[in-house]
Amino acid sequence: MLEQLTNLVQQFVGSNNAVPDEHKAAVAQDATQAVEGGIKQALQSGNVSDVMRLFSGNADVAANPVTQNIQGGLVQSLVQKLGIDQSQAAGMASSLIPGILGQLVHKTNDPNDSSFDLQGIINHFSGGSTSGFDVHGLMNKFKSALDKDKDGDVDMDDLKALFTGGGTQGGGGLLDKVKSFF
Repeated sequence: MLEQLTNLVQQFVGSNNAVPDEHKAAVAQDATQAVEGGIKQALQSGNVSDVMRLFSGNADVAANPVTQNIQGGLVQSLVQKLGIDQSQAAGMASSLIPGILGQLVHKTNDPNDSSFDLQGIINHFSGGSTSGFDVHGLMNKFKSALDKDKDGDVDMDDLKALFTGGGTQGGGGLLDKVKSFF
């Protein structure tokens, strides 16, 4: 799993013009460590829902807290290890991490691509503690819980339904509950 992640990161860094050629190998190594460490830290910190949301394939990868934490970790690493200016490191991280994670999520959710498997990823990053746990079943429940209008995807209509009560049996969404206080 780590070798596949390393290859994915190397390909992405190698084709990214924001990374100077003389830093590509070091940046690829640091980015791989940042992704691995960031996902592992999120799982160990109990931020499983953020990790599941990231891998759902239905959310903005760049806006996910896991992505943002990984970017921050890469910026620190590049500044400390390579002596790169903070703003240059931030530019590199923001051009790399969302794309790398986007590719990882895409490959994980693509039924025709077996290079990454959600069960294997979660098991690897949890240090094997999820062995035997049905991660795919959890992901399906997570997706269906967010699909308020039951159309098979999670989109802006579902967000709207969350606030207005649409798509729920008892009616009354978050705004209705807040209005009831007044």
